[in-house]
Amino acid sequence: MSITGSMYTGISGLQAQSTATSVVSNNLANSSTIGYKSSSIEFEDVFYSTVYAGGSASQVGHGVSTASINTDYSQGAYESTNSATDVAINGEGFYIVKDPDTNETFYTRAGNFSFNTDGYLVDAHGNRVQGWNMDDGSITGTLVDIQIDNSQSPPSATTTVDFYLNLDSTATDNSTSSTNPYSALFEVYDGTQDPALDDSRYAYSTSITVYDENGAAHDVTAYFDPVETDDGSIVWEYVVTCDPSADRRDFQGAEMSSSAGAGMLMTGTMTFSSSGEMESMTAFTLSDTPTNTSDPMAAENWVLADFDSNGLPMFEVNFTGADENQEISFDMGMSNPDYNTGTGWNTSGGIDSLDDITATTDYGDLPQFNSSMLSTNATTSTNLSSATYSMTQDGYAPGVLKDVSISENGVLSGSYSNGQSQELYTFGLARFTSEQGLYAEGSNLFSATSDSGQALVGTPGSSGYGTTISNSLEQSNVDTATEMTNLIILQSCYQANSKVITTADTLLQVAINLKS
Repeated sequence: MSITGSMYTGISGLQAQSTATSVVSNNLANSSTIGYKSSSIEFEDVFYSTVYAGGSASQVGHGVSTASINTDYSQGAYESTNSATDVAINGEGFYIVKDPDTNETFYTRAGNFSFNTDGYLVDAHGNRVQGWNMDDGSITGTLVDIQIDNSQSPPSATTTVDFYLNLDSTATDNSTSSTNPYSALFEVYDGTQDPALDDSRYAYSTSITVYDENGAAHDVTAYFDPVETDDGSIVWEYVVTCDPSADRRDFQGAEMSSSAGAGMLMTGTMTFSSSGEMESMTAFTLSDTPTNTSDPMAAENWVLADFDSNGLPMFEVNFTGADENQEISFDMGMSNPDYNTGTGWNTSGGIDSLDDITATTDYGDLPQFNSSMLSTNATTSTNLSSATYSMTQDGYAPGVLKDVSISENGVLSGSYSNGQSQELYTFGLARFTSEQGLYAEGSNLFSATSDSGQALVGTPGSSGYGTTISNSLEQSNVDTATEMTNLIILQSCYQANSKVITTADTLLQVAINLKS
């Protein structure tokens, strides 16, 4: 190989080290870039010339070239942020984003997303993040742009009310009725009066707000009064009512709001043991087929209540004038596991309606559940003052979107002003057979190529895909110390290759000076 060839070998070394320096400098420049993946360069020798010396063949190389520039896709460190839409991936996968102008699809590890003015979740360059719509906890359809508009959480009508009470066992009976001590509150109730039930007629009351199917709020009030018994047993009567003017149930073609029965929803009794534990209860509601068609408050019209699928007695309300009444289960802590047998009631005492109960009826003859089961929060009657410990119901008004959150499984949920949370989207993640085949587009974006293979799309947390971490960003995986060390080595290599050129130049000068 000639001296001139040595110079070209040195030049190839300078070019290779120059390229490597560019790789290192790019890594250092992006050492604080969100989601950046560092690169490394690999060299290879180039072709060889065969030299015959002493009867044997030897080879002389002609320099170096770049074999490949590889990307390190290992995970970077996490940085905590105050934005729920800053999302890091813990494990394998790339977010999928789409350019709204060109419809091109890109992939990124940079999760610094935000909502734009149109409600689309976008990256820093306006590319829209892709995910699946959610329906009852499951993804539906194909990947779509994640977009949060001024959505509302629809209202939900109340289906169950729960009361956890203590009724003072030493309270005085306020009933003045001699007809039926077990329904004295029912007898003195008059929905055409204000108030429909005078506060001197009961020992305790408690109210809860329920919601109709349109999301409007209404108060339902339960009134309680003890029943005087001969043997000192603890028995309480109760009625459940709503605002009479809001009662739009139908009775023989007319709304209940104009009758004495307006607002009366349920009446019954509760019997307690000497220790204050509930032993049985009754519940009567207005019959769908009343015997007395002129008076909704006629005792014969009030029959034993139906049970829901959890064995709780139900009453009906209608606040909107809908064709069907709204059914609400009444939970005082006792349910009927055997509600499916017959009517669910044991009527061995011969009582099927309120009209069957008289002043001489023994509380032991009152109807009972076929079987009964108490919850841990069942109503009690002890010598403590009457008190409401908790009240719950499952309805709610409509709500507007207030905030969003993202789970580790990539589920984006909306939080609404009515206290509800709704799962809206699930992020899509992509992975590739050969990540080294991805094409770096800049702006933290990659695109698929024939070398990378097509994107394999899945959900965060599923097999082969990482989980998502909200309020976090994945940092660059550049190791500054390693890159600075590489820079020192490259500088030395560059200087060494430059010496090859200067040495070859000196040798050429010697050759030129042979003829002086």
